[in-house]
Amino acid sequence: MKYRTMGSTGDQVSVLGFGCMRLPVMDGDHTKINDEVAIPMLRKAIDAGVNYVDTAYPYHSTGFDQPGESEPFVGRALAGGYRDRVLVATKLPSWLVRGRADMDRLLEQQIERIRCGHIDYYLLHGMNKTLWPMLKDLGVLDFLDQAKKDGRIRRAGFSYHEGPELYPQIIDSYDWNFTQIQYNYLDEEFQAGRAGLMKAAEKGIGIVVMEPLRGGSLARELPVKAQALLEEADTRRSNAEWALRWVWNHSEVSTALSGMTEPWHVDENLRIADEAVPDSLTPDEMERIEKVKEIFKATQKVPCTQCGYCMPCPEGVNIPNNLAVYNEYFLFDNEQHRNRIKMFSSMIIPPDAHADRCTECGQCLEHCPQQIRIPEELKAAAVAIRGK
Repeated sequence: MKYRTMGSTGDQVSVLGFGCMRLPVMDGDHTKINDEVAIPMLRKAIDAGVNYVDTAYPYHSTGFDQPGESEPFVGRALAGGYRDRVLVATKLPSWLVRGRADMDRLLEQQIERIRCGHIDYYLLHGMNKTLWPMLKDLGVLDFLDQAKKDGRIRRAGFSYHEGPELYPQIIDSYDWNFTQIQYNYLDEEFQAGRAGLMKAAEKGIGIVVMEPLRGGSLARELPVKAQALLEEADTRRSNAEWALRWVWNHSEVSTALSGMTEPWHVDENLRIADEAVPDSLTPDEMERIEKVKEIFKATQKVPCTQCGYCMPCPEGVNIPNNLAVYNEYFLFDNEQHRNRIKMFSSMIIPPDAHADRCTECGQCLEHCPQQIRIPEELKAAAVAIRGK
């Protein structure tokens, strides 16, 4: 396993971080983590050298206002001596904070849920133009100082889900140890983007990349022309490897979080992480990826990463699945493919969870990291897939 320095902290972190937002589940219920599969996966990664484990308060929950099963899972998986071998990262559920006392209460609850003694890397979750000023006014920076001073956390950072204009304001407002941004070859100019990446690097702040595979979409089959471009390269690689190597090609990146849902994902990710180094992609390979970006962007209707932050919908609409089907519908430009998607959509999405049930209440808009106009896209999806 290769390691990089987490900014000015001096901490050595594995280039591959284990993300615990999309763990293997039981019976299709995302709130029920399959320990028999997931725990061996995480421990195998740690045994191979992965030392950064990322979770959060709402991961694998029924809604953002409820604690999920991901944090307790991490506690169970790190029992038996594994806790001392990793850096545990979790996040303050910013949207639940109403005062300074809530910050302390939630942090202490998270330490107890993970059974970790302290949090190594603690983030303000999902900073945007609403949550950041609210937290700042409530004294969150003093809270971080105190939590570091008394040992409840070691490093302070924030994850970012807003346009590029707010990022410099946040990053210049505090002596951050690290930051977490979405970065992949399709999102080089999205949210914090490359400008944010370089800003953090210039300040000596560690950089954690989330969504390096864009919710897995960059690991699946690409549009025909894009797939051909990669397969014609001198070196044959899986789509996941192309995407991960593009992220790790950036020396500024400290670690990239991968959400692994199958045991073989761990093996593949470990192999790629062991081989990828900065500036290792050739000019021809970089040019191919640029061409793939243009082809892919032309086909994708909605930049949804399947993170599930928009759920649950009060009307029961399965928003991520509907948007995934909508994107898949336009991924290949032929009627046979589109008819197949229409046929299988009823198997993927139950009738009471279809896009046409959306009442445009707007609740989902408050939580979408991609700032997608979800009600509008659901309406378009309903027309395309179901003719409604």
